[in-house]
Amino acid sequence: MEKREKILVIDDSSVQADMLRSILEGDYDVTVVHTAEAGLHHARVGNFSLVLLDVIMPGMDGFDLLRKMQEEVVTEHVPVILITSLRDAEYEERGLVLGAVDYITKPYHPPIVRARVNTHVKLYRYRTQVEQQSMVDPMTGVPNRRSYDLNCYNKWQEAVRFQQPISLCMFDIDKFKVYNDTFGHPAGDRVICEVARTATGCLRRSTDYFARYGGEEFVAIIVGSEAKAACEQMKKIRQTVEDLHIPHASSVGPWVTVSIGGVTVVPSPDDSYDTYLKIADTMLYDAKRFGRNRVVWSTARMEELQ
Repeated sequence: MEKREKILVIDDSSVQADMLRSILEGDYDVTVVHTAEAGLHHARVGNFSLVLLDVIMPGMDGFDLLRKMQEEVVTEHVPVILITSLRDAEYEERGLVLGAVDYITKPYHPPIVRARVNTHVKLYRYRTQVEQQSMVDPMTGVPNRRSYDLNCYNKWQEAVRFQQPISLCMFDIDKFKVYNDTFGHPAGDRVICEVARTATGCLRRSTDYFARYGGEEFVAIIVGSEAKAACEQMKKIRQTVEDLHIPHASSVGPWVTVSIGGVTVVPSPDDSYDTYLKIADTMLYDAKRFGRNRVVWSTARMEELQ
């Protein structure tokens, strides 16, 4: 059964809200709330494709709620159609300036309501698909550098907020230029894909994040694991890549291998993500300096684990 798009109706009038529900519920999953505060809560957590918002409500009105939604990361991209019985260009202009995508006026004309809702749901669905595709590395199917840049600081702030350990890990395929020069770039691309597939197969928790950083480099972020556990997880990935037994032609060994550097910390609000990413990169450098095909780790006390 095809999943139906979710629509949120925010209107203090139960009669008007139920009328909208009756017009739309044959095609959409419709949720109705009667206050701006309840509407903001549902918009934050409900994963809606469209919000229908009444302009005139007691307390926080539709314009104030729209402004709040535009200011929050989780709701700023959700399209909002304003509902009003006021046929005044000033109100329309104010709503559009604040970020509304359209207007519906009372009394409702059902075919017009359905047509406008359908148009904006389709536009939202298309935009979401394009954005999702732009976040994925087309060769490996894992998140790309753009996705990483958008997600890394959110992961860090979550760790700060909940005082959880967070591990930053940098991967590099050993002697990859030698491999490319020997076997050719198509074979090199296949190796990159195999490493990505192997790593994602070992990082299955919802809190694990893995992305292609660039070229033959990858990055992983692990939230909630202590340093030893995170290091052991990376060692498993290193061993699994070596066990693929992809032939190499270099002094590092007969098979394709990876080097991994990482650091684990319980960050404070004064700590910097970029500082600890540099530490992870230094650990990767040490892994290569010590002979490659190994994991080198740092704890918050700057103790190295191997």
